[in-house]
Amino acid sequence: MTGGLPLVVTMGEPAGIGGEITLKAWLRRHRLAPPFVVVDDAMRLQRLAASLGLAVPVRSVETTAEAAGIFASALPVLHRPLPVESRPGHPDPVNAPAVVAAIETAVALVQSGAAAGVVTNPIHKKVLYATGFKFPGHTEFLAALAGRGGTPVMMLACPALRVVPVTVHMSLRNAIKALSTEMIVRTTTIVETALRWDFGIAGPRLAVAGLNPHAGEGGEMGGEDVEIVAPAVNALRAHGIDAFGPVPPDTLFSARGRAGYDAAICMYHDQALIPLKTLDFDGGVNVTLGLPLVRTSPDHGTALDIAGSGQASEASLVAALGTAAEIAGRRLTMAA
Repeated sequence: MTGGLPLVVTMGEPAGIGGEITLKAWLRRHRLAPPFVVVDDAMRLQRLAASLGLAVPVRSVETTAEAAGIFASALPVLHRPLPVESRPGHPDPVNAPAVVAAIETAVALVQSGAAAGVVTNPIHKKVLYATGFKFPGHTEFLAALAGRGGTPVMMLACPALRVVPVTVHMSLRNAIKALSTEMIVRTTTIVETALRWDFGIAGPRLAVAGLNPHAGEGGEMGGEDVEIVAPAVNALRAHGIDAFGPVPPDTLFSARGRAGYDAAICMYHDQALIPLKTLDFDGGVNVTLGLPLVRTSPDHGTALDIAGSGQASEASLVAALGTAAEIAGRRLTMAA
């Protein structure tokens, strides 16, 4: 599926649930393709496996090729020791540089041809910000590392729904101020291309959500849908993209509504994430579109409140691994 190359999984916030779900994902390895290697502290994962009673042999490796060879019998780890031992539920800023370095290593492995794609465990943004991290999140950092100009696009996907927020990590007040026709057109164009090439959808149909109740009711409930959203839909259609809207958001995510499109373009963060997490909280996947490398992630945070308890579900990470493998495989096929 990926030319024999493994995926590379980053450690994420070591005080969160990333380590636990990675161990549990390896236990489901016979359902996964291809193998994966983890950039993490091998001793940390060994201690965590023992404390949770998970029968996961952890083995340090030097290369991704070595990792692929032992994946069936042990979890391969590119050992990167943490400065201080992590405590579940208690992030330590001292470990923040190691978290960032794990992401950098993962990207470098893909860029060198040693790995098929990156699957990132959740980070704790506040801790990274406190140590000088200058990016809003994973997506923007990965775009900088990949050397790709422009703004990458975040898609959240599960079997029942794909959603894309046009504005992402900002307050609702600022999101409305930032929203523009050009932003909607640019985002939707990237989504349409990705659905064709990365998801194998020959003729993607895209629903564009309205911003206001009833999509503005012809301007009676806010002018943004008439002045910003509708012109974007018209421009997209003029360029041959099968987009329609603005669609009233209160009907867009019903079963009947979802049957009419391949992805929903949403105007702000929660408009996209609430329906997806309601439909499939454990199985959602975060996919970064518009990058020259494959990147997916579980669609959840660090869950510090349950870290170390054994309660974390690996379902979203498993789905992220599967999605990354599928996209990497399609890109290889297209390049052949």
